[in-house]
Amino acid sequence: MLIRKFGCLVVFIFMTGGMPFESAMAGGGRYDYSSIREEYADAVCLLESAERSGNQRDEATRCTLDRPIDLLEAIGIALKNNPDSQMAMTRIRQAQAAADMAQAAFYPAVGIYSEYMQGDAPSAYLFKTIDQRTLAPGTDFNDPGWFRNMETGLVGRMNLFNGGKDWLQRRMAVTGLTISHLDRLTVENSLVAAIIMAYYDYLAAQDFIKIAEESVTTVQSQLTIMQSRFNAGSALKSDILSLEVRLARANEEVLVSRNRLQMSMASLSNLMGLRPDREIQFKKTTFRPITVPESYADGVVQALEKRPELKKVREQLSQSRMAIDAVKAEYLPTLDLQGKYYHDDPDFDYERDRQNWTVGMVLNWYFFTGLSTRASNRQASARLEEILAADRKNVLAIQLDVKNAYLKLEEAGARLAVAEKSVASAEESLELVKIQFEGGSATITRYLETEFARNSARISAATAYFDREKALADIGRAIGLLGPMFQQETNDK
Repeated sequence: MLIRKFGCLVVFIFMTGGMPFESAMAGGGRYDYSSIREEYADAVCLLESAERSGNQRDEATRCTLDRPIDLLEAIGIALKNNPDSQMAMTRIRQAQAAADMAQAAFYPAVGIYSEYMQGDAPSAYLFKTIDQRTLAPGTDFNDPGWFRNMETGLVGRMNLFNGGKDWLQRRMAVTGLTISHLDRLTVENSLVAAIIMAYYDYLAAQDFIKIAEESVTTVQSQLTIMQSRFNAGSALKSDILSLEVRLARANEEVLVSRNRLQMSMASLSNLMGLRPDREIQFKKTTFRPITVPESYADGVVQALEKRPELKKVREQLSQSRMAIDAVKAEYLPTLDLQGKYYHDDPDFDYERDRQNWTVGMVLNWYFFTGLSTRASNRQASARLEEILAADRKNVLAIQLDVKNAYLKLEEAGARLAVAEKSVASAEESLELVKIQFEGGSATITRYLETEFARNSARISAATAYFDREKALADIGRAIGLLGPMFQQETNDK
């Protein structure tokens, strides 16, 4: 009776199995972009609920922040919420699933089935009625007549040997999981570097605004003094016009610097996976400085040990060698253990005396496959040679990347040293010319040239300082330090 109920259930599932699909086709909205995005809204934005601003279900405010954040928080949000980082994490989950699928080859496969059949084929009549235990004596084997049959049962299969192909495929899948983790480290290393550089651009823009606003204040003060002198008849109209032009230029510099600040904020928001059109405030941060080797030679040694891109291509090389061995395994036979337990009856009356079972082993050996195995072997070997070339390319690219990063650091350091001296000289010159100008021994042109030179020197110094900090971050990226280091920083915080 249990088997009968089970058979009825199988038939019911078979007859109604298409209903969800037909329902989805009738509804039409299940596969729309907007429906899918709304269903997986929590996977689109990975900010914590407490950090989100506004209505979380509203597309315009779902993934924004309404509080100031510092650099480490920005990095932590980017590592979790940046689309590239999200895609890297989903690739890890896919690779883990692939490894689990490969592991499944070492377990037996068990299934259920149910079938209904009727006809007058002599062979089918004999086999089915014999399994039903109802073959009548004296049956005419050439014309046995019409029959019908219901059959329900369990089937199982387990591979006992396939030349080690399953073992190799499992190792390849595990190696693929390692490759996915290295791919994520590559993304995070570049992402952290981009965040740091955008953050320094943000700080530089703030300094530029401050310098430009101080210039506006200075020129405005001198314009007021000059206007008084002109009214008293001791100054020329051209002097006032010169100061007005300089004031307009200073105001333009303020505007340009504010635009730079907005662009750097938009860039930071974009890197964090947030909307760039909503303003986010960033706090100045003091964090552990990036410690890099002093020389290029030491840096390149570390880079060749730490860069995830290089580790990734070498894991791919191992995976390719496994693929060659897996192809060669196709020359060997396969051995499977198979079993079947089932009931047959014309009226769905599954009784104990009508049960059947079979157990056996099947050996398959395809000794000729149209040379497809040989072609697959050539393809896998060519793939391995391609990855060997990619490994060499990566080594050269990393060496060049590290070399350029150290050269940029050296250049930025030299420019900063010169800029700091230029600022000191320009400040002293401006003070001297200002005294001379107020005493009437220096022209307005001389004063404006000196004031402009002072501001240019201060901007150059600020630019050189942040360029040096960005160069340090770029060396950290080139060596492969940033992803692991700042991931640990954000975890500790």
